[in-house]
This record gives sequence, C-alpha cells and structure tokens, in this order.
Amino acid sequence: MNEKPRNKSRLCELCNAERPVMVRPKTSQKICKNCFYRVFETEIHNVIIDNKLFHRGESIGIGASGGKDSTVLAYVMKLLNERYDYGLKLHLISVDEGIRGYRDDSLATVKRNQQQYELPMTIVSYEELYDGWTMDRIVSKIGAKNNCTYCGVFRRQALDRAALSLGIKHILTGHNADDIAETVLMNLLRGDIARLPRSTEITTMSETSPTKRSKPFKYTYEKEIVLYAHYKKLDYFSTECTYSPEAFRGTARALIKQLERLRPSSILDIIYSGEAMKLSTTVQKQLPEQKKCVRCGFISSNDVCKACTLLEGLNNGISGLGIGSNRKARRLKEKQSAENVQAGETA
Repeated sequence: MNEKPRNKSRLCELCNAERPVMVRPKTSQKICKNCFYRVFETEIHNVIIDNKLFHRGESIGIGASGGKDSTVLAYVMKLLNERYDYGLKLHLISVDEGIRGYRDDSLATVKRNQQQYELPMTIVSYEELYDGWTMDRIVSKIGAKNNCTYCGVFRRQALDRAALSLGIKHILTGHNADDIAETVLMNLLRGDIARLPRSTEITTMSETSPTKRSKPFKYTYEKEIVLYAHYKKLDYFSTECTYSPEAFRGTARALIKQLERLRPSSILDIIYSGEAMKLSTTVQKQLPEQKKCVRCGFISSNDVCKACTLLEGLNNGISGLGIGSNRKARRLKEKQSAENVQAGETA
C-alpha cells in the first residue's frame, strides 16, 4: 500500500521534514525547533566571525544579570566556544546595584547559571565601589526621576572595575537588536546625533579605556532570545527592574514594538539606518576627546568622569549634579556653595 505523501505546506520551511512549532519573528518563516536552534546559533557565530570579535586564548568577561539576554549569551557563548573551538576563557561578571526584591533574586539566578555552565563568576557591588551608595539609597535621596542615569553610569564603570581586577580586557554584553534600535531612536528623539555612530558599533573601545565591549546579539531579535530560552528551558530571571518604568527608554521601546508589529524588519532597518549615518567633519571636530578621569582613572569625555561627578553630587547633597549639561552642573555647584556660605553666616 502506497504511503500518502506529506503536505509540505505544513512542514518546516527549512528542513521540510518536521512540523513547525513557531513563526520566526525575524523572518516570518514557519520552522521547527531544531532548525530554529541551528539558525539562531549559526547567525550569532557568523556575526562573531565576520566582525572578528575575538582572538584565540582571549579572556572574556560576560556581563551577567540573570535576565534572559545575559543568560542566553552565557549559554550560547559556552556552546559556540566548544563547538567551534574559539579557545576563549569565559568569566561571568555580575553587578549588585543594591535593589531589594529585584537584584538579590536575579543574582541567585546568576549563581545557578554559574553552576549549570561551570564558568567562574565574580560579583561587584555599588555599595563597595561607591562610598556605600546602593540604588535603593540613591532613589530614596533623589526620587524616581533620573535614577536610571545613575544606575547606567555606575554599572558600566563597575563592569570595567571588575574586569580590570581580573585582568580581563574584553567584556560581552547581552544588548540585542531591539536595544540598539531603541538607542538609535532615543538619540534621534533627544537630538543627540553625535552618539549615533557609537550606538550602532558592535565593538566599542578607546585608547584610554581599560576594556573593550562587544555585542554578539547586535542583530538578534529580543523575541527570538525569549523563544530560545523558553525552548531550551534555560534558567533566567524575568521580573522587570523596580525603577525602570520611569526610564525614557520605555517610550522608545513601546514605539519599536508598534513598528515591529506592522513591519518585522523595522528593528534591523533602524539599526542599518544608524550605521549609515555619517557625521560631518564640522561635527566630528566638536566631539569631546576621550581621556582618563583625573580622579578614578577610567574613561571620560571631561577631566572628571560622569560616575565621579554623580558620586560627588550624592556625597555633597547636590541633587542633580552630573545630570544634563556641564553648564547646569556648574550652576548647581555655585548654588550649593552660596547656600553653604549663607548658612554659615546665619549660624
């Protein structure tokens, strides 16, 4: 008896053998689970090879927060490192910002990942690095507004400090295509055109910075990272940061999601547009020169870096110091000095 031919329209569009389990967000292809694993991992490998992100024997720090992006990044990097024999030494680096009910739980996830993937791990904290300041304490001091600015600046430098203490000169972060498209859009909305070229670079580095940073997920959609973590049953923390709803990025994220629903390629199109934008010679000459902070020695566009300026404001009770322009910072300092003098005269 002849076997009834299988309906190819109901089979995976890549292998034509298995039933599809998903419509791929990036390409709208109906594919099976194994084909999804293969294309997801192969695309990331191709990005690594095409951009020559690593050299054999290099020590690599992976920024690990316990969230979906960093968890999948750690898993995939270990997988690809072994599959393609990159010869990399991988090390998880986590930052404890001091957010009760959020970061303490996510760090527990990172510790489980460390055991699952058998990778060394280092944790640094804001409290240890920044004069006892945690994000909970910072928010209680300054309120909900601008707290993401403090956290972003401090976290970036904390990763650098941890890497430096470990002798690591290259850090990987889990920034995905959605994140980069959001950053491009945010810079456009703020009129910060000078940041556009840097925001789309897959690797950023400077002669004055102790570490370079790379984004292997630059062209990887957030939805596909979630699907990969789900199908692989990876252990990750999914709760949103307590303070992030106040961030301006949320506005850009909502717009990106709307665009993606109408046209899935919008995310990559925005990234490609950012890559294609070139600054004029006049604008390039006006950009601040990268140098080392005179206080902490880490990268800065000014004599004193953003982290040290923010910390100075917190320690001296100058709310808003380091937020906005240098002119604003000077005015805040002058106002605080005048108030101190007046208080002394009154006493």
